[in-house]
Amino acid sequence: MFKVLIVILSLALTSGTAIADAMKLAVTTSFENSGLADVLLPQIKTDLDIDVQLLVVGTGQAIRLGEAGDVDAILVHSKNAEEAFVEAGHGKYRREIMYNDFVLIGPVGDPAGISDDSTAVKAMQNIARTEALFVSRGDDSGTHKAELAIWRSADLDPANFGEWYNSVGAGMGAALNTAAGLDAYILADRASWLKFGNKSGLGLLYSGDPALFNQYAYLPVNPAKYSHVRNDLAVQLEDWLVSDRAKDLIDGYMINGETLFVFNAE
Repeated sequence: MFKVLIVILSLALTSGTAIADAMKLAVTTSFENSGLADVLLPQIKTDLDIDVQLLVVGTGQAIRLGEAGDVDAILVHSKNAEEAFVEAGHGKYRREIMYNDFVLIGPVGDPAGISDDSTAVKAMQNIARTEALFVSRGDDSGTHKAELAIWRSADLDPANFGEWYNSVGAGMGAALNTAAGLDAYILADRASWLKFGNKSGLGLLYSGDPALFNQYAYLPVNPAKYSHVRNDLAVQLEDWLVSDRAKDLIDGYMINGETLFVFNAE
């Protein structure tokens, strides 16, 4: 057995095949559901020889993984939470990479009549007023945080809502599936909606309010606080994410002729 192990090790050392470096990146379910990771990760492997291992969770959980030093970097979309992460010393900075927007999805018949509303606040107020079925991710994700911010701006509190409000505690894809099954309204990011295959009787009913802007940012975990993190790889990945190569891939990623993300790194 010992001789067999020596032979295997010798073959590995002489094969000329190097083992790629690996880093852990916590990303949002909306990013993963969009399909963009399937475009970026193979090119990252080709260009940098880094295996980026994704931990797909909501923004809140991604930030907690960073706070625990369980990942090398995070890619999330909740500016207030990101700034708090940096302020607490878990990351040294945040780097904006790309954006899209949130949209309100609902039954094509639009029983709450939101399609002609002037603001996202007005649309949400009409959903609440009519008590039309609504699905919330309810998972402390960036999308959930954005939804709660709109309810606050509308002077409404989901804690006081009735059975029409369904908090599912799930990722974007699962929440969209629930909305499709219930024929309900839901706040989603545009990329996940365009990629979503089970649209059923749902349609995109409201978009365009500046309040629905959805910025994604990259935050390497602070190596001064967590010496074991692969900051070297996190910095290499950051340099790649703000490069022209990444810009071309991000801006060029489309579904049915529609752009899912816009690169805006500086």
